[in-house]
Order: sequence, then structure tokens, then C-alpha cells
Amino acid sequence: MTVSERPVALITGAARGIGRGCAVALAKAGFNVLLNDRDGAEDIALLQSAARDIQALGGDAEIFACDVADLDLHCVLFAAALDKWGRLDVVMNNAGVSVKSRGDILDVEVDSYDYNLSVNTRAVFFLTQRAAKYMLAQGQIGDQHRAIINVTSCNVVALALNRGEYCVSKAASSMTTKLFSLRLAEEGIGVYEIQPGIIETEMTRPSKAKYDKLIAEGLVPMKRWGQPEDIAKYVVSMAEGQMPYSIGQAVLVDGGLTIPNF
Repeated sequence: MTVSERPVALITGAARGIGRGCAVALAKAGFNVLLNDRDGAEDIALLQSAARDIQALGGDAEIFACDVADLDLHCVLFAAALDKWGRLDVVMNNAGVSVKSRGDILDVEVDSYDYNLSVNTRAVFFLTQRAAKYMLAQGQIGDQHRAIINVTSCNVVALALNRGEYCVSKAASSMTTKLFSLRLAEEGIGVYEIQPGIIETEMTRPSKAKYDKLIAEGLVPMKRWGQPEDIAKYVVSMAEGQMPYSIGQAVLVDGGLTIPNF
């Protein structure tokens, strides 16, 4: 098998928003990228569009559409990167879902709770586990850093009573980051966490008018929405190994949203 000279990143939830922004940024930084999202027609079309953007930058990109909540497909997802490029250096667990409906925590339904946990927690844990096993078996190639990056939420630290099951799912994945970071520290594999604040993506679009008003009133000290490009800068630094003496590092990218103040 021919091993790519360019490092390889796998990104889940890469069709749009944060995932797509990070995929393009990693391509600019010299990575080939395997783009994953769900297998609906719209998602596949968006993945193909993202792949063309990366190829236009001189990188190589492949798509593999599947629902990461289906653990049986994880081995096939990873094999798609390894069969294509012969290596895997970075895994970014970005795929995530929100609650089925916002409301009183006393009214949370089991199906919404399970939906959040299946994608935001269970899939992240087992994708991180599989990434760790592949990276340990592969070893470090040259001086390229190996990294696992989990995208959680500022709701790990700031509670939202109308999205309780989402908060629980993201807090659990924050613990996943810490656990695997300790296990892999002496192996030279960095495990990191990004905690986004209010980022302008398709997921937040239904609440845009509400947050436009709140941000203007000072909810976010920087008084602007976050953008996928804000997240991407941190992801690239983590992927390149620019945090060499940090393990399990959780970075809040929220414009000051969660800093206590009065």
C-alpha cells in the first residue's frame, strides 16, 4: 500500500458548518481529508461540493456518507481513509445533533434523550476508541502529530434548561476527551476538545433572530456571532501539534459568552 506523503484527517459532520470550515482549513494546512456526514441526498451533494473545494486547493478529498450513530459502520469509515491514503493522523469528531424540541427539562422525552446520546456521546466515545487503536497500530509517521479532536459545546459549562439532554450528551463527551487524553498521553497522541459558543451555522439558523438581539444586547462580550473559521484556527493548531505539553485541553471558543460577569 502506498502511504500518502500528506497527513490525513477524518472529519465527521463535514457537509456544512463547523465541519466543512475545518475541512477546508486543514486542506490549506496540507492535509488530505475524508469527509463524513449522513447519507441523505442533500448531505451527499454538500460533501461532494466540499470535496471539490478541497481539491481546488491542491488537496485530496474523499467522501464517505454514513450515520456515525451506527457503530457497525465505524470500521468501514476508517477503512475508507486507510485504503485511499494508507495513513490516518487526525480524527475530528464533529458530528452532532440538537434536541428534537426545546422545552422544560421536566418534559424531556426518552427518544430525544436517546437521540442526543447516540450521536453526541456514544458515537464520539467509540470513534475516539477506534481512532486511538488505529493510531497506536500505525505509529507516528515522520514528525506528523497524531490528534483526536472532539467538538462539544459551551453547554458543557453553561447550562441550558430548555436543552437538558443536549447538555448531558456534550458533558459526557467532555469526559470522554479527558479519559482518552490520559490513556494516550505517553503514546504521543493528543486528545483535545473544542467547546464552541454561538456559532453561525445551519444548526443555529432557526434561532438567528433571537441571538442577533441577545448578542447586540451584550450576551456575547465580543458582540458578534462565532464563525466556523474561528473554530478552524484552533483545530489546525491541534492537528499540527502546536500544543505539545497539553493533554485533554478544552478550549472555549465563545467570544466570552461563558465568562462570569456582573
